[in-house]
Amino acid sequence: MLSLSLMPSLHLNFPCGGKGIIFCQSKQLTDQKSKDKIEEYSCLRRKLILSVLASSVVFPTLSSYAKSKTTNPYDENRLLQQNRRIQKENNAPDDFPNFVREGFEVKVLSSDNYVKRDSGLLYLDFEVGKGDCPKDGQQVIFHYVGYNESGRRIDSTYLQGSPARIRMGTNSLVPGFEEGIRDMRPGGKRRIIIPPELGPPVGPSTFFSAKQFEVFDVELLSIQNCERRTIAFYSDVVCN
Repeated sequence: MLSLSLMPSLHLNFPCGGKGIIFCQSKQLTDQKSKDKIEEYSCLRRKLILSVLASSVVFPTLSSYAKSKTTNPYDENRLLQQNRRIQKENNAPDDFPNFVREGFEVKVLSSDNYVKRDSGLLYLDFEVGKGDCPKDGQQVIFHYVGYNESGRRIDSTYLQGSPARIRMGTNSLVPGFEEGIRDMRPGGKRRIIIPPELGPPVGPSTFFSAKQFEVFDVELLSIQNCERRTIAFYSDVVCN
């Protein structure tokens, strides 16, 4: 930035008396030239100041944006309230867990009634049931309602009109689902929270398009023993 201190020293207060009009005219011309120089420097200074101000208006937005992006705190409370609002709109059931999602990071917030296993699976028993737990090779008959993180219902055997029937230990179930019902007893009702690591595969050929936590309310109706039956060249498994 230019400074007025760089301008030459100008003496503008010369007396006119006794020097005649010529001197005064010469002084006036000199004064006019000095004023022109002052205006020239002032104009240049003004342009430099304006250019600096313009650059400070245009470019600091980039630096401030980067700064705010890196220093902006993780607003967990805002995301939590957003998830609760969406779950309420979707009529999520009581004591439904909350999911605070920021990109690929998800934090599950649930009541102290839930039990968490080392695998990451969480569950809550509404009714424990009676009898023995299912074993590999046995068939379990159960009803379930599936929800996503937003509390929206994605599947229900109750709406389909018939319970599901699956043999344990045959890789027919999602790993987290089978783990969740393995220690249930007939008549038991349980809510299972399945993390993405134990969830279903994702992709265009599956029902699930993204890795999310899945929530299932399960009612175990009964457990059946199964045996293989072979007649001539025909073989099948009968459960009763």
